[in-house]
Amino acid sequence: MTTNHRVFMEPISHFFYSDRLKLQFWDYGQDRKPSLVLVHGGLDHARNWDWVARSLRERYHVYALDLRGHGNSAWAPGAMYSLAEHVLDLSALLDIIDDFPVRLIGHSLGGGIVLHYAGVYPDRVRKAISIEGLGFTPEHPVHGAASERTRKWIESVRDAETRRAKTYPDLHSAVARMKEANPHLSDEVAEHLTLHGTNWDPDGSLVWKFDNYARIFPPYGHRIEDMVEIYGQIACPVLFFWGQESFLPVPENDSRRRAVRNNRLLTIPHAGHWLHHDELDVFLHEATAFLQD
Repeated sequence: MTTNHRVFMEPISHFFYSDRLKLQFWDYGQDRKPSLVLVHGGLDHARNWDWVARSLRERYHVYALDLRGHGNSAWAPGAMYSLAEHVLDLSALLDIIDDFPVRLIGHSLGGGIVLHYAGVYPDRVRKAISIEGLGFTPEHPVHGAASERTRKWIESVRDAETRRAKTYPDLHSAVARMKEANPHLSDEVAEHLTLHGTNWDPDGSLVWKFDNYARIFPPYGHRIEDMVEIYGQIACPVLFFWGQESFLPVPENDSRRRAVRNNRLLTIPHAGHWLHHDELDVFLHEATAFLQD
């Protein structure tokens, strides 16, 4: 009975500083077990990992990071949220945890952050899991000509300066938007993600916690060639997850995935981009087996 109570206890909130920003991470316990750090995706927050963390904490000391501009972490001055800055923040947190080589799991943007860290510091990562973390396909404009990328970024920032964040009159409306983004979510999961992902405005409406400028892709930091070089430095085993119903195509022949010397790709039926929600039991089964030595 005591064990079940510990499994479902609330994680402890902590803050740390990186690049002069105050950032939050959550500590799910347990001490003296190998460290495992979870990194969420864009426009998301660390508490989306709760179900994953509650299971994996049986074997690991689990931490989850709120990226800059997300969750309860500070928003970056200006309009730049680059991969390099996110990797910098993860590096600062891992130095605080100080349990190398570490195990890492990342989803979407977080999956790319994890892969970049593993390529920049290959001796510091024991195992890495990337859930749809390769970014957009090579044909996407984010990989286009430098002049076009920069023009698009400038226009996006100028447009964002004139926009107000969208608000929702009540929790039900915000939950409905969450389920619109991912129809696979149950009512319970969607409400949990919404409660942890919103703040209350003075008029009683809800607004998403993330900085709207985090939506904008920086003009630099997404070169395919750079990613191939970085991922080619990864020394640890990497497990890629992909949802068969994702809006992103399965990267069978993607040069970025093939650059990782020791990798395996698992495609999960009946799952979209957020497959760790859509097929939680399948994800936990495969991830648990992979993370073990």
